[in-house]
Amino acid sequence: MFGANSRIPFGLGAIGSALGLWFGWASTSDYAAHLDRQLHDLHCSYVPGAAATSEAEACRAALYSPYSALLKDQYWGGVPISLFAVGAFAFILGFALYLAFAGGRAPKKAVVFFGLVGLTPLLVSGVMFFISLTKLGTFCKTCVGIYVGSFVLALGALLGFMTLRGSGATGPTGTIPGTPYDPPADAPRGRPAMSLLFPLAWLAALGIWTATPAYIYTTAIPNHRAHLDKCGKLNKPKDEKNSLLKVAASRAVQPVTFFEDPLCPTCKAFHDRLVGEGIFPKLDVTLVMFPLDSECNWMLDHSMHPGACTVAKAVLCGDTRALSVLEWSFENQEELTAAGKAGKSSLVAAIERRWGADMVACIDKKETEVRLNNHLHYATDNAIPVSTPQMFIGTQRVCEEDTDIGLVYTIAQLAPQVMK
Repeated sequence: MFGANSRIPFGLGAIGSALGLWFGWASTSDYAAHLDRQLHDLHCSYVPGAAATSEAEACRAALYSPYSALLKDQYWGGVPISLFAVGAFAFILGFALYLAFAGGRAPKKAVVFFGLVGLTPLLVSGVMFFISLTKLGTFCKTCVGIYVGSFVLALGALLGFMTLRGSGATGPTGTIPGTPYDPPADAPRGRPAMSLLFPLAWLAALGIWTATPAYIYTTAIPNHRAHLDKCGKLNKPKDEKNSLLKVAASRAVQPVTFFEDPLCPTCKAFHDRLVGEGIFPKLDVTLVMFPLDSECNWMLDHSMHPGACTVAKAVLCGDTRALSVLEWSFENQEELTAAGKAGKSSLVAAIERRWGADMVACIDKKETEVRLNNHLHYATDNAIPVSTPQMFIGTQRVCEEDTDIGLVYTIAQLAPQVMK
């Protein structure tokens, strides 16, 4: 199908590499933009060159996931793995263009080298696809762009092997096999020989190209250490009324305090990050319920999360099962939010279906209302901003800017024993 002079496989490989390079660069630039500790729109489109957008939840989930970067405990945000894709695709793009222009004059070892290395991005993409499917439950569009580029590149690499068949000089159509044939001077005479040192040198160059962007990135990351302890402290950390919830894991090594709203999507995402990074099991948690619902929270003139007061009371009624109730509310947040907007009866019915009539009876008790009120007073006594989630390591508040891609680095700096 493809003769020795065919350039189509290598052109296809160049297109795949260019796609992978573009989407890898878009992902990397989004990651690097967040080094200023601010929230930014993301490039999250199947179309190369599309503008960044705020409607990018799947891409943001990938950005904040434990699988987006390496060395997160050593650098704020870590080193995004997309940087390695940028370097690898750039090298392979150049090599594919070389083979496309060289055609049948390219050495056989060069074609074999391209065929082998051209498959590696697809293998890595396969691993990341599996992680997105099983761990994240969603696919970011820029990631899918890299997957597609990797597939097109791999297809070109495999088709490139077909150009090696019969690459020597042959007679014209109708020539009897075995009959001596003296080709014209401009006819292809087979691919030139090449020392094995060249593929080894190319392999070394590929490694250098792949690693260099990551090295440059690490030298340019701002020093965030000075910002980590500038966001306030608990003024009155003692629980005078003994109302707060205690959740100590078996491996807990660091006391922390969380201010949580069970119907807050950001709280759910933050909790998932702590669990996904393996941090939560090492925390000795004091849990303060801080529902952003004007039904019980006098600091609000309208409800940001209607029904959050009722669900917060359910968490308090969980007592020793408080964490299980909170995680249940996170897992079923969309259903509970809809029930909260529909009215208290719908929400109570949802709680009763999962936790029973005793839980509902506890929610309606005066003692539970008083206890939730104590949680809110604890927040005001400590001058807590009206937002969730909030995390305090000991008495030191973790800045909101350090709760997403900089989370692991922040924990490693403020509580290094947690990361051991």
